Amino acid sequence: MTPLCKECRRPLTHDEVAVTKKLINRGATEFMCVDCLARYFEVTPADIEERIRHFRQMGCTLFEEK
Repeated sequence: MTPLCKECRRPLTHDEVAVTKKLINRGATEFMCVDCLARYFEVTPADIEERIRHFRQMGCTLFEEK
């Protein structure tokens, strides 16, 4: 089952689940989409997308497709 954003209920991508875990809590069981994460941290969605690229380039295993 595809997880849904805890704020707006939109289906999430693998990267959105991973970035929620990385930025909020590795053990999170509820996740947020890029737009809701951006509002939560008071940044732009582009800032969250940049973090995703950064974490992937660092080799963070949360961002590996299963």
